[in-house]
Amino acid sequence: MPREIDLFGVLIPGVLPVFLLSMVLQGVLDHALSHLGAYRHSWHPALARLCLFVCIFSALLITLYQ
Repeated sequence: MPREIDLFGVLIPGVLPVFLLSMVLQGVLDHALSHLGAYRHSWHPALARLCLFVCIFSALLITLYQ
């Protein structure tokens, strides 16, 4: 995967598409988990959401940059 992506003459980081994909996946999982009521059992729901995002983002980076 390239380090930079040329988008109409503007260089953007290569991890930006991975970041955006992980945001979409986290939004879908967050909606499903909140619909199931999984955050009621969490001590700090915002921290659980952040940890979910970090796990998704790092898993995507590891699989793409390995």
